[in-house]
Formats: sequence, structure tokens, C-alpha cells
Amino acid sequence: MTRTHWAAVTAVVLALLFAGAATVASAGSGGSATADRTPTGASADAGFARDMSVHHQQAVEMSFIVRDRTKDEEVRRLAYDIANTQANQRGMMLGWLDLWGLPKVDADAEPMEWMATGSSGHGAHGGGHRAEDGSLMAGMASKSDLARLGGLSGKEAEILYLQLMIIHHNGGIAMAKGCVEQCTVGVERDLAQGMVDAQASEIELMVDLLHRRGAEPRA
Repeated sequence: MTRTHWAAVTAVVLALLFAGAATVASAGSGGSATADRTPTGASADAGFARDMSVHHQQAVEMSFIVRDRTKDEEVRRLAYDIANTQANQRGMMLGWLDLWGLPKVDADAEPMEWMATGSSGHGAHGGGHRAEDGSLMAGMASKSDLARLGGLSGKEAEILYLQLMIIHHNGGIAMAKGCVEQCTVGVERDLAQGMVDAQASEIELMVDLLHRRGAEPRA
């Protein structure tokens, strides 16, 4: 592993530790995730926490890859911010599942199945698909996309990363909106709304970065 990769891994591990500590600390406060009715395993709250944790993990992975494949400081800074933010949020969601006494993985549930049962109007997969090369839910990059990203460098890596992350963010926004509409735990809804706002802003930045490189978002 490169020194940059180890630095990124260390930063994300620290983010997870801080997020876990913050989650446990909030459990004793009036605004905690456990202050509301404890969600069931089949609830939107649990489904969102599980699925978005997986979704965030891939964003972290893609961000690590591009930081090692480009020297452009603007893209590297964006990737580092996304990795740290989403690792922190992932730690919070996994911490809530622990506090609720629920498993982090539900092998019997389809990805985004919790969205299909609500009144939000979103489909079960929100535009995602279960493709042969590994795509599972809205916005997720395929295994072949990740392999291609790892084989590029410089401007080509920057463009593919930005294109993949825009799609990834759009999928994440659809999921987060589903939680805003369906989740019952107040702090989780707040986190989901924060994801919607932050990722929409990052999409605008990434579109601009693509245009500056003579490229467009993928359809």
C-alpha cells in the first residue's frame, strides 16, 4: 500500500471511532436515536442504516482509489472529504444498529426493499439494478467500473471518478429522501436530510470539475 492509502485508511478508522463514541454518547441524551421508539429489523430505519452503510463504504473505496491515481489537489481534497464524511456517517448508522440490538446485515432482505413498502413512491431499487458485474442498488458502481478506475491515472481517473461519484450520489440522495419520508427516528431523518443537502451540493461541484476537464456526467 502507498503512504497516501495508509493515511486515508487511518483517517477513516479514526472517523469511525469518533462516530461510534458520539453515537454511544448521544444514547444518554434526549435527542438520541434511542429516544424514539426502537425500530424493528424490517423498519425503514433499519433498512436505511444497513443499505446506506454499504452504499457509503463503496464511496469511501472509490475515493481511496482516486487519491492514489491522481496528483490533482482539488480532486484529491474532494475525495478525502467524501471518504471522511461518509466513513463518519457509516459509523453512526452501524452504531445505531448496535444500540437497537439489530444485525448489521439482513441476508433475507433485498437491497432497498424497505423503500418499496413505504408511501414515498420510490421503487425498491430506486433506479439501481442487480447486474451480472456486481451492481446492487441505486448508484452503486459495478465491479468492472471499480476495476477500470483502479487501472487509470491522472485526468482519465479524475473523469471516471467524478462520473461514477455523481451517479453514486444521485442514488444516495434517492435513498436518503426515502428515509426522510419513512424513517421514524428523528436523528436518523435529520442525518438523511443532511445527506440530501450535502450530496446535492457536491454533485454541482463535481459537474463543474467535469466540465473543466472537457467531460460530461454519464447519462
